[in-house]
Amino acid sequence: MHKVIHPKILYFGTPVVLVSTLNDERSANLAPMSSAWWLGRSCMLGLDVTSKTTENLKRDRQCVLNLPSSDLINAVDRLALLTGSRLVPEHKKKRGYRYEPDKFATAQLTAVRSDLVGPPRVAECPVQLEALVERIHPFGDQDLGVEAIEVRIVRVHVEENILVPGEENYIDPEKWNPLIMNFCEFFGLSDKLHPSKLAQVYGPSCNAPERV
Repeated sequence: MHKVIHPKILYFGTPVVLVSTLNDERSANLAPMSSAWWLGRSCMLGLDVTSKTTENLKRDRQCVLNLPSSDLINAVDRLALLTGSRLVPEHKKKRGYRYEPDKFATAQLTAVRSDLVGPPRVAECPVQLEALVERIHPFGDQDLGVEAIEVRIVRVHVEENILVPGEENYIDPEKWNPLIMNFCEFFGLSDKLHPSKLAQVYGPSCNAPERV
């Protein structure tokens, strides 16, 4: 039997993303978020309009979307309640946020040079997506203070050990265990339950991983 409820959030599970951008003085900013989804070579990011990441994206229009695996949970958690804004927005102060100028060091993560964009990649993340901002959209109730930022992926870096052997352009989903945010709690993935017929790559008779 179902019941009508009024939850504060509808957050049924999305991957955690560490968004790296450049601040106005060209230092690197790194922000964890999870309101992200991909289609083709595009990704939509839902971000607070007052965040340093949003400010940087509007100015430079480039970033790297670093996807941590579940074993990086402690590094991601070290970035919680930090902001790259010297003047911490009032609503973030109330939640306990503080200014941190060097988030890579605080998270104990390593910045490495990107190929096509200015912001650095996170060396420890198995998937790193260099991206350019395409459009910025108003989103939802204006009281939420959120914008949807559409980015286009221009280069994909993937750790070799999560690729399908002999198929350099395919990620093996049984080797890739992304960190997931589910109703504001961290989760990993379980084992594969069943092959999917929704998005086959090689053909109807082959249960191969989905193209990335």
